[in-house]
Amino acid sequence: MTPGYQLVRTVIRLLLRLFYRRIDVVGRERIPATGPVLAVANHHNSIVDAMQVVMLFQRPVMVLANAPLFRHPLIGPFLRMMHAVPVSRRVEAGDDPKKNEAMFAAAIGVLRGGGVLLIFPEGRTQPQPTLLPVRTGAARILLGAETAAGGRCGITLLPLGMVFHDPGTFRSASVQIMVGEPVPTADVIAAYPEHPADVVRELTARIAEAIRAGIVEAEDHYTLELLDVLERAWFQEATRPGAAEQALSWKQRVMRGARYLAEREPHRVAALRRRVELYCAHLDEVGVPSEQLGRPYTPGLVVRYVVENLVWLALGLPLALWGLACHALPYWLTGKTVALLGRTAEEEATDKMAAGLVLYPMCWALEAWLVWRLAGLALFLTFLLAVIPSGVLALAWRERLGDVGRQARAFVWFLTDRDLHRRLLQERRALVDEARALGDLVPPHAG
Repeated sequence: MTPGYQLVRTVIRLLLRLFYRRIDVVGRERIPATGPVLAVANHHNSIVDAMQVVMLFQRPVMVLANAPLFRHPLIGPFLRMMHAVPVSRRVEAGDDPKKNEAMFAAAIGVLRGGGVLLIFPEGRTQPQPTLLPVRTGAARILLGAETAAGGRCGITLLPLGMVFHDPGTFRSASVQIMVGEPVPTADVIAAYPEHPADVVRELTARIAEAIRAGIVEAEDHYTLELLDVLERAWFQEATRPGAAEQALSWKQRVMRGARYLAEREPHRVAALRRRVELYCAHLDEVGVPSEQLGRPYTPGLVVRYVVENLVWLALGLPLALWGLACHALPYWLTGKTVALLGRTAEEEATDKMAAGLVLYPMCWALEAWLVWRLAGLALFLTFLLAVIPSGVLALAWRERLGDVGRQARAFVWFLTDRDLHRRLLQERRALVDEARALGDLVPPHAG
């Protein structure tokens, strides 16, 4: 990796770890350590999607990015440091096909050189958890590279499915990345010289199918959140909880059933949706996480929990308050700046990270200068050493305080209503049974 790429990768790692509450990767072992790889992924969150993929690979990834991003004052320099290649969509290229000739040549060159190439074959980003029609560019690049190498390039066509939750909200956002099985290409590469158009269409269809196998499609993110509630309930009710891939398959089956019955028995799907919403409202009201239902509050458990968290919160309070004070201004300014930009939902996380890269250092510099002028050199150096650790601790402290508040509310409810857990468990089991029946009813051929 070049120094520039290493720098960008380090910044990406920091931004993703700070912004996202969870990043789960399933199937990481399928990522080839060597050899040419064409990674194809769904596209929901502007440049953040590429950042997620860059962190997946332990070697450089060439990213094909929309040409307008290279003119962005904050994102453009990072793309150039990563040696990303601009893609001129039809709206940018107009009637000049030569604008993308360099892109195709660079992409094929990376694959022939044994590198990793990332393409978002939908051609554009969009915020909803669905897959747009897949374009033929990825197929044509792979087939072009294999043809130029006489079919001996050995490219791994690797599908990646990304499912985001609350994608634009700091510390609430999470993502699951599913690394799928490589897409078979040997037969289409062999048939390409005689039937190029048919082969491009066939390989494009395979790419779409492979990406779709790694995501859960829904009409909006709220529906996806309700589905996650059902999946967690299913996981907790299962006598033998499945792996992440089994959970994904279960959610896909339930969504297929919901779409199938929405045209035939819409009242049944709507009723299930209302019951999931009511179940969520009950859990939120009492502060009980779904996984805690049925677990008794023993005196030893309660005492240990209270002591551990009171000590943690008390010891961390001074530095957490310092961190909150140091970061309140840049946090507020970042939110206001992104709101003023008025960008689309899929650009929210990208804009927040880009604005934060500028506003946080600027505010830190101003605060450091004030500390130096008002308190002297010693506190100035202390501020510089503590500013980032105090911010991280403030995040952890705030999240721990929220957890303690919810647990306290749950304990009070438990003391005043000893039958609460039994009723919520019955509600959860009924939801799981209905969702399972919904998935089982759909015929195998129904989408």
